[in-house]
Amino acid sequence: MVACFQCTIQMNKAYSFRYNGTAMKYVSLDLGSVTCGIAKSDTGFLATPVKTIRFRREDYDDAIDRILEYVEKEKPDIIVMGYPLLENDDEGPRAKLSRVVGEIIEQESGIKVVLQDERSTTRDSEDFLIGLDVSRKKRKKVIDQQAAVRILEYYLQRQENR
Repeated sequence: MVACFQCTIQMNKAYSFRYNGTAMKYVSLDLGSVTCGIAKSDTGFLATPVKTIRFRREDYDDAIDRILEYVEKEKPDIIVMGYPLLENDDEGPRAKLSRVVGEIIEQESGIKVVLQDERSTTRDSEDFLIGLDVSRKKRKKVIDQQAAVRILEYYLQRQENR
């Protein structure tokens, strides 16, 4: 009996719960110049790809509107925004853009947006998809979703290790 109790405690460490005891929902975003990959987790444990939003080059007003539509439908507790810091940990133009877009999404949706370092997510996702023998054409269609999965996984792991 003790072993099962300890196992349950170990398992529950990975989950985040609301005050009412239900698992928290997360959405993650990988914002690019023409696409935004979206992933989600309904358990706080497993991240899954959802979709890629496409918009005109650097038309972030359209991107924000479409993200807000998705967020309104999904109603996550937390939104995790990819934050592409420079290799020296400085905030470059892309990271600043992600931060500002995240602030707008938080203000408009009323849902907390947290930034997550995303420096290796696209490279890791590309390697993962190549390992699955996904064609270059198919990889191009899903790479942003997979990067959003990685962003969310890294965030959830960071929370677990706190």
